[in-house]
Amino acid sequence: MTCCGPSRRTALGILGLAALTSLARTGSARAQSNPVIATDLEVVTVTGDSVIMTWTTVTPGTDGGSVPVAAGGEVRIGPADAARTPTVRYAESESTPFHYAEIHGLEPGRRYRFEAWSDGNRATPALNTTTLAPGSPEITGEFTTLVPPPGRLLRTLALANDVHYGETVSGLVVGDFPPGFRQAPGQPPYPEVMLSALLDDLRRPDRAAQRLLLAGDLTSEARPEESRTVRTRLDSWGALGQDYLVVRGNHDRPHLGDDYRDCRPAPADHRDCWGEIFTARQELVEHEIGGLRVLGLDTSDLDAAGGRIDPTQFDRLAQVLRADPDRPTLVFGHHPVTGESGLTNTAGPGFVLNAADSAELQALYTRAPGVFLHHAGHTHRNRRTRPDADCAVEFLEVAAVKEYPGGYSLLRVYEGGYMVNFYKTRTPAARAWSAVTRGEYFGLLPEYTLGVPGDRNHVVLRDFSGLS
Repeated sequence: MTCCGPSRRTALGILGLAALTSLARTGSARAQSNPVIATDLEVVTVTGDSVIMTWTTVTPGTDGGSVPVAAGGEVRIGPADAARTPTVRYAESESTPFHYAEIHGLEPGRRYRFEAWSDGNRATPALNTTTLAPGSPEITGEFTTLVPPPGRLLRTLALANDVHYGETVSGLVVGDFPPGFRQAPGQPPYPEVMLSALLDDLRRPDRAAQRLLLAGDLTSEARPEESRTVRTRLDSWGALGQDYLVVRGNHDRPHLGDDYRDCRPAPADHRDCWGEIFTARQELVEHEIGGLRVLGLDTSDLDAAGGRIDPTQFDRLAQVLRADPDRPTLVFGHHPVTGESGLTNTAGPGFVLNAADSAELQALYTRAPGVFLHHAGHTHRNRRTRPDADCAVEFLEVAAVKEYPGGYSLLRVYEGGYMVNFYKTRTPAARAWSAVTRGEYFGLLPEYTLGVPGDRNHVVLRDFSGLS
């Protein structure tokens, strides 16, 4: 499903991050003499005054496939209604195979024409339905910047999920199928690479996130060492309950087996290693920042991929919402909630929050008009779905940290509403691993996880003028 066919995906999958990086620096003898192909163009992020696009440069390899090759890169941009051709607004200072172009200084609500180039070759989208859809920016060569909500910017929160610390093979569904992707020997594990890239991003001035909300699957299987190590890494960045908040995912659930025997007892002879390090099972997370209420749900079930909410947690949630139903409230939990999400994810309705708990949760939201957004992970995709009940709540799924597209969403809250933008992480190692894992699920992963532009980047008008 890419421009270079299955052979290219196979080459990238076998190489691993270390080999990819080495090829990027030196190239093979044939790569140095063959033409550059600029492909996988994606207009990932569009804000009120900026755009971010990524692409990859490859060249034919000696085995008949394709390998990444370092090349220069530039982006030309101009107003779509202007007669003059687009001019260079971004030029890379170093050659790379994994191009990440971020352009600022654009006008809100204006349509722009653009071209991305590498060594004289114009970048084109991969052969997938997401970037080849009629009207997509990659096909039209145009995008329109968002119009931010009115009023002052009050808060910036980062929404992220699915780190999978301790995982060693990415892209497996059942057993060893489909073929997975693993890190090269001697290299840092990819969950560490991708989490470090996330944390590095959020403290930079151009992101400036004031809180990080992690909606589950921090670990691969909630083993003691995985839970301790990811907690230590997060604590080196900030304080739990102050700088970052976490909830449990299905991978973080209590487990059975000898690996867990020394951890806290949990129901049905399970042991809860994750709960010893973070929060107790089925416990509501409650946080407040300048009048904005943030609530975290533990939706994990024992020995199941799907989600549930126990009665005690529901009782506490109902009590909190009933006490102040109009307070602006953001909820985050691992499992998606809506019927639409159940019908559109690859694993089906049993993969999301169970139907009875979903109905009860959405009924609570109808009686608490202050709830405006529910952030979930689990599906590893960017997608907005419709509520099943009559509530004005956005149900937002955010793509995984650990693999392509490898990133997070920023929620910027203004006096007159909020803006959501998805960002890929941008360290060289993170960009290389994202390029590798494009090949997951026989190269179909971008079709499912990237999401359409409106799911990744959008504005919702709402009155937040009471927040400080």
